[in-house]
Amino acid sequence: WRLPRRRRAPPPCSSPAATARPCPPPRRRPAPAPPRCVLGTAEQLRVVEAGKPVGGADPWAAAWTPKTPAQEARLAALPQEARDSRLKIFSGTANRPLAQEIASYLGVDLGKILIKRFADGEIYVQLQESVRGCDVFLVQPTCSPVNENLMELFIMIDACRRASARSITVVIPYFGYARADRKAQGREAITAKLAANLLTEAGSDRVIVCDMHSAQALGYFDIPVDHIYGQPVILDYLASKTISKDLVVVSPDVGGVVRARAFAKKLSDAPLAIVDKRRQGHNLSEVMHLIGDVKGKVAIMVDDMIDTAGTITSGAALLKQEGAEAVYACCTHAVLSPPAIERLSGGIFEEVIVTNSILLPEDKCFPQLTVLSMANLVAETIWHVHRDGSVSSIFQ
Repeated sequence: WRLPRRRRAPPPCSSPAATARPCPPPRRRPAPAPPRCVLGTAEQLRVVEAGKPVGGADPWAAAWTPKTPAQEARLAALPQEARDSRLKIFSGTANRPLAQEIASYLGVDLGKILIKRFADGEIYVQLQESVRGCDVFLVQPTCSPVNENLMELFIMIDACRRASARSITVVIPYFGYARADRKAQGREAITAKLAANLLTEAGSDRVIVCDMHSAQALGYFDIPVDHIYGQPVILDYLASKTISKDLVVVSPDVGGVVRARAFAKKLSDAPLAIVDKRRQGHNLSEVMHLIGDVKGKVAIMVDDMIDTAGTITSGAALLKQEGAEAVYACCTHAVLSPPAIERLSGGIFEEVIVTNSILLPEDKCFPQLTVLSMANLVAETIWHVHRDGSVSSIFQ
């Protein structure tokens, strides 16, 4: 059986009783309210118009890109944490002092995160604060122990992704496995590509990396990559030393000629010399001869990293034989695997200048070592990425 269909009542104006009176006028909607500020405090500062945030899809566009001087003054009067409430910086266990310097430069607090190891070696990560709708930056160099720090970074990315972060940017001051960027022999793995794929699959949206071993490795990433250089930090330090002797920039191998040429151009267009060597095996090298003139000059050897210091120490010995007055070693990443400390502290170098992209323990420090902070460089990059600005403008 079926229920009988209900008859619809006729509209009021068409009923016989309503034909005698006119239809009521249609009700008009009230005029839309003018734009108003939802909250003038730190947590949420955004302008709403017609129920939608001004500035397109980004609900924070009006707060982070003010259009008028009045808005600029209003934002300037707010506390720092108000304007940076959407910027979150977290640090792994690899280099927490660098992350703390970055957060202090930006005027924000370092994010609260719990990282611990279980008895069997498994890694546990829990965010201690909300990151929903925030731009999260994870600072973690993948230095020794490389596999531990890399796996820790993967778990941090997954924790932020499951916490509904708006975007996840991985800040890697030193990118491990970057040297395995090609197949030099048959049946070899290209580990740089594998690490890039793992970072992408883990859930990262962008990568900030400093001084990759080779620029072509940036093409292994399927997500945006911002490549920054530690040369400005070292150049500023060398300029403050006011070396009176003639300078010559030396590349420790043929592969670093482009890097050394760019360094020499910024160093008052200093001359360039090249150390020709042939590598006999992994972490082993043999110096052949020198291309260029270093006699009576101060030689500055430039490289991206110092691992066992075999290449740079052999090159410095050759420079001394060719008549160099003094030899300075400059690099961004101080890996310093044994026996690097014994080689660098042997007296052949006037000074060894590195950055703090890798946290150096006390047992790896020696009198000739100078560690420069690259926190301001990384912090400026983070700020430009957060504000959708140009990163290349930092190095101009």
